[in-house]
Amino acid sequence: MTPRMDNPSLVVPGALQPLLDLSEVIGKVGIPQATLDLIRLRVSEINGRDWTLVDRAGLANGADDRLPLVATWRTETVFSDAERAALAMAEAVTLMADPQDMASDEVWEECARYFNDEQLGALLMHVGLVNMWNRVNIASNQAPAAWR
Repeated sequence: MTPRMDNPSLVVPGALQPLLDLSEVIGKVGIPQATLDLIRLRVSEINGRDWTLVDRAGLANGADDRLPLVATWRTETVFSDAERAALAMAEAVTLMADPQDMASDEVWEECARYFNDEQLGALLMHVGLVNMWNRVNIASNQAPAAWR
């Protein structure tokens, strides 16, 4: 697949830095980076945005070896209850099966057991930002990204 254009975040003057700044702010509210990474990958999977995950050598160098399991998080035992709650929220917000109630009270309350309001807000913004990146990259046919 050939990109339709250079990455839009680079084409639109001044667009990239505010997005990076928002990512930085989200990362400072106390949600573990591993949880944010799991959400990023799961939301991307739902949206059809491909990532090239690191190989075994990369996993040995610090990448989360649970990443290949994130699509099956409901049945895997390697995810914490807080990560499961965050993944459930990420799926609910991304899938938007019922826009009037995209995150049911049950999903919200479970997530709120593990995250305070500031963290919940950041989690929601993270899901929204990942969805935005996915849609921009998919629509413009960007190549699959290599996982950092």
